[in-house]
Amino acid sequence: MEYKAELMSGEDIDRALKRISHQIIEKNHGLDNVCLIGIRTRGVPLAQRLQRHIASIEGVSVPVGELDITLYRDDLSRVGEMPEVKGSNIDFSVEDKIVVLVDDVIYTSRTARAALEAVMKLGRPSKVQLCVLLDRGHTELPIRPNYVGKNIPTSLDEVVAVRLRETDGENAVKLYSK
Repeated sequence: MEYKAELMSGEDIDRALKRISHQIIEKNHGLDNVCLIGIRTRGVPLAQRLQRHIASIEGVSVPVGELDITLYRDDLSRVGEMPEVKGSNIDFSVEDKIVVLVDDVIYTSRTARAALEAVMKLGRPSKVQLCVLLDRGHTELPIRPNYVGKNIPTSLDEVVAVRLRETDGENAVKLYSK
């Protein structure tokens, strides 16, 4: 892959997450019954960062969970015979909650579809909202995020790499060509 550009710096990521935190509070008229569920891998630290921003704004710590969608993927047979399942960690009920699913990038919407299916297996939330740091476009399903850090129109031959301190040792969003 050939490096093309840095799309977001660490400061840009933080600014976007602060804005999204305010939007979550405003859209839901507060935080009653709101929980955040990060989609593994990079959605988890993003959900944790949102939790910290929300706590600094409202003084309330909303619950955060980790969702592994591996077994809900529609391309599971293409992933390999023994896909690596890391497991979900959600120690609260989603029943009648406003669940905000958090992921790094929405591209085809297939990850979001799998996450919706996985959450519905856990219970019946009152609402499910989708939050992404980046929206690349190119959705193949009728799924759109409620909260977007940045819209980045890309071509199909480009790769967007979200790098987070917690998983990758740096904070940046980079664009590559295949």
